[in-house]
This record gives sequence, C-alpha cells and structure tokens, in this order.
Amino acid sequence: MSFMPKAIFLDMDGTILNRSNRVTIETKEIIDDLRAQGIFVFIATGRAFDEIAELVPEGFEVDGFITSNGMAGHVGGEMVFKHSLSRELVERVIEKARENQVYYELFPYGAPRMTLQQDREYVEHEVREPKPESVEINEWLSRKKAIGEEIQWQEKIEGSEFSKFYFFARTYEHINKWKAELEELKQEMDFTMSISSPHNVEVMVANVNKATGIQQMLKHFNLPHEDILGIGDSNNDLPMFKYVGYAVAMKNAGDHIKDIVDDVTEYSCDENGVYHYLSRFKVEKTNPIMPNA
Repeated sequence: MSFMPKAIFLDMDGTILNRSNRVTIETKEIIDDLRAQGIFVFIATGRAFDEIAELVPEGFEVDGFITSNGMAGHVGGEMVFKHSLSRELVERVIEKARENQVYYELFPYGAPRMTLQQDREYVEHEVREPKPESVEINEWLSRKKAIGEEIQWQEKIEGSEFSKFYFFARTYEHINKWKAELEELKQEMDFTMSISSPHNVEVMVANVNKATGIQQMLKHFNLPHEDILGIGDSNNDLPMFKYVGYAVAMKNAGDHIKDIVDDVTEYSCDENGVYHYLSRFKVEKTNPIMPNA
C-alpha cells in the first residue's frame, strides 16, 4: 500500500492481546522494527497503566501509552497528562452500583484498583462458575484474576484522584439496566461512558476518550495529525477511528465496527493479526552492491 503512517495507535484487548491476554513476541518485534524506521507507535487502551507490564513480553517498548480510555498518558514511565473523576461522582456511582448489585472496580491513580468490602459478596458472585457462554474468555479471565489477586477490598474509599470505573455483569439484562441507570445519572452529573464488550461499561471524566488522549499525545510529541493510523476492535475505539486518518478494524471486530473503518486485518487477534498487518510497513534492508575491486 502507498500509505505510510507517521504514528500508529494500537488498542490492546482484542487487538494486540490475544484471548489469553498476551502480546506475542512477533508483535513486539514488528513494533521494534517500525520504531527503528522512525514511525511512532503508541498504545491506546482502556486498561490502567499498571496492568500492562504483565501482559507484554520482556523488553516491550512503545513511544507512549494512552490508558483508561484517554484518562491518562504515560511516556518513559512518567505521566504526561491525566484527568480525574471527582470524589462526589465516585461516591454517588458506588452508591447506585450497590443499589443495583453491579460488579465494579474503581481505579485510583498510583494505587491498586479497589472495591468496598461491604460490596464484596455480590461482586464475587458475579464471577462465579460456570462462565456465561456470551462472555469472552479474555474478559472472564481478567475478572477472575481481579477478584483473586488485584482488587484491594477497602473499608472506605481511599485516594483523591481516580482514572475510571469498570463495571461488569453476567447477563445482558443486568448490564443494560445498569447502563440505563448511568444514563439517568448523567442528567445530574456529567461523565463519559465507554463500552468495550456487551458485558461491561466504564465511566470516565466527561468528554474524555481515546481520541482526546491521542490529541494530547500528538501535542506532547509535536506530531502532526496527518498520516495517523489506529487499529482496534470495539466500541471504545470508535472515537479513535473517527479521529485518525486511517482506521483499521481487527478481523475479530463486530460488523458494525468493520463497516465504518478504512481497512480490516486479514487475521484475528489470535492469529497475530496486528503483526501481519503492520509488517506491510516494514522497509526491508537491502545489501549494498559493492564495487569491483
């Protein structure tokens, strides 16, 4: 293809992560190759920054990370921008989540995700076996790990700055009812909702998304908006797709995503789809022709 990006933004879940929540060594290596050519490569994910290290191969490097769906940006291990949910909103949302018995994780900056101890019983009950057939395995494994290892069960809300809420429900009926409750709350308190699967919804600061994160990251690096490529697979990638110059959906994305992008990968996230797609931008080195002695 004639298009050569100056910067690439990559989603994680369903994109560079396979369904076992791992980035392959081949994906790492093609990112290394493109960066060596002078192409900037960034991650744009709904995940919090502290989650990423255990999902990627040793030595994995990119130019920057946009995390929590645009709520924060990290370059070289340092946070270069962030937005925070208000304490008032956090308390109100937890109160309503409790009323609706909705699984939630609250992500403070600089601390592990938390759930209040008084909500532990119904939160754990949402990830009981067997796995609902409609829940993707990567999301299920993440919830099981969160319950077993990552959530800090607190007696009260700790911290003053929060990147996002993550909500999950076993059934479509439960999560859709919760989305409706959140839409009602938005009439009183302004915030943004983001969805990456039919079983979840996330809450962030109003008017913040992956596209606003990309804008801030480009500004940090003084990069132009032109010749920007984004690859993703789900609804929380829609703002990114609308903003970038060239939008690419994964083969495993839903049809409603594929219908609005410029291209679709030939392979899925479980088939190293990003590696294969990005390989077209690699410039092969040629051996110079030596003059005759």
